[in-house]
Amino acid sequence: MKIRNIIHKGVKRLYTEDSPKGVSAATVNKLRMMLAFLQDMESENELRSIPVWKAHRLTGDRRGVWSLHVTPNWRLTLRIDENEICDLNLEDYH
Repeated sequence: MKIRNIIHKGVKRLYTEDSPKGVSAATVNKLRMMLAFLQDMESENELRSIPVWKAHRLTGDRRGVWSLHVTPNWRLTLRIDENEICDLNLEDYH
């Protein structure tokens, strides 16, 4: 899938420039794997194929947004619109 836009500046820099500046050193390798997976996946159903990411859709006012576990406090969130990944963000849940 094409990644249309990235909200988090550090993740955007990691994706476009392969520069880890702006993200925790402990998450760089995992984020690289996640970004590569997202770019290569063909269907949103594939998100659940890696159980350790605990992929699930949010509810309420964030309905339709996917959440992927990065660390106990951090999640990679995204929307999928017409086979494109939108609003990719790294969020602190706590």
